[in-house]
Amino acid sequence: MSAVYINSAACISVQDTLNENFFQNLQPENSVQIVKAIEPNYKEFIPPAASRRMSKTVKMSSVASKYALKEAGIEKPDAIIVGTGMGCSQDSEKFLKNVLENNEEFLTPTYFIQSTHNTVAGQIALGLQCHGYNFTYVNSSSSLEFSMLDAKLQINDGEADNVLVGSTDEQTDRTMELYKLNNTIKKQENLPVDYLDSKTEGVIWGEGASFFVLGKDKAENSYAQLKDIQLNNKLGLEETQKFIEDFLTKNNLITQDIDAVILGFSGDAKSDVYYTKAMDLFSNSALLYYKHLSGEYNTASGFSTFMACHILKNQEIPEVMMINSVKKEEIKNILLYNHLSGNDHSLVLLGKA
Repeated sequence: MSAVYINSAACISVQDTLNENFFQNLQPENSVQIVKAIEPNYKEFIPPAASRRMSKTVKMSSVASKYALKEAGIEKPDAIIVGTGMGCSQDSEKFLKNVLENNEEFLTPTYFIQSTHNTVAGQIALGLQCHGYNFTYVNSSSSLEFSMLDAKLQINDGEADNVLVGSTDEQTDRTMELYKLNNTIKKQENLPVDYLDSKTEGVIWGEGASFFVLGKDKAENSYAQLKDIQLNNKLGLEETQKFIEDFLTKNNLITQDIDAVILGFSGDAKSDVYYTKAMDLFSNSALLYYKHLSGEYNTASGFSTFMACHILKNQEIPEVMMINSVKKEEIKNILLYNHLSGNDHSLVLLGKA
C-alpha cells in the first residue's frame, strides 16, 4: 500500500492543544483521579440552540473537525470516519436515568437517538452537508487505528482523495463512579502516580477529541506520512517484541531505523509491562510517553498521534515527553504503540512528510 499523508491535525484535550503555543506549555498531571478536557468557547463555533442539545463529545468533535478541515483547506471531505470507545455516553446515561425514573413509560426518544455511537460522525456530516461515506468504529482502544486504516484503504483504492478521520471520548459521572469501584481508576491513596515505574493498578482517566485530514497528495503543510498500521486484540507478554519486529520487517525497517517510539505508559502496573518489554528493542531510539499529559481513555492514542504529527513537522521533541536522553539529528520515523489494560494492541508507523 502506498503512503497516505496527514495534512492537518486538531485536538481538544486535557492540554490547551487548540492554542498555537501548546507545544511549549504542556502540563503533566499525576495527582488527581480524573482530568477534564480544556474546552473552547462553543458559542464561537456552534449556535447556542444547537449546542444545548449536543453532548460534550459531539461539541468537542464538531470544533476539532472544523479546525482540521480549515487547516487542510477543505470544505467538504469525501468521507468521514470516527472512532470512539464509549460514544455519546452522557446521553446514554440520561436516557437510562429517564427509563428508571419514569418506570419505562412516556419516554422522549431524543436522548436515545442522540446516544448512539455514530451520532458524532452524523452530526459532522449534517453540519457540512456531506453525503459521502460515513462510518463509526467502536473498537475500544484501537477505534482510531481502525478508522485510519479504513481511510487509508479508501484513499489507496481510489474511493476518496481526502478523508476526515477523528477519535473522541467523553467522561460521565456514573461511568467514572463505576470505574472507581472496579479499580480501573487509581485509588486516591495511590496518588500521585509514577507513570514509568508504577507499583499499583489503575489509571488517571482523561477525555478528548482528535481529528485529522488524510489525503492521497502531499500538501505544502503536511504533517506526516501514515505508512502502516497493525492491530492485535490479544497479545502474550512474550509475544510483544515479535509483534513489533514483524511489523517493522513488513515495512522493510529494523529497530535502528525508528527515531522515536511513543509508548502509552498509563501508570497501571499490570499492563504497562508490555511497554517496558517494547522499550528493550529500541536502545538507539528516543523513547517517549504521553498519558501523563492526556490521561488514559479509549481513544487516547488520538493525542499521541497528534503529538507525533507535531514532532515530525517541527523536528522537535518536548522535554516533558522524554523517557531517555537519546537525541536525533533528524526525526524520520516514529512508531506509536498503545493498548488499553493489556487488550487491543496497536502499532502505527508515521514517517516524515
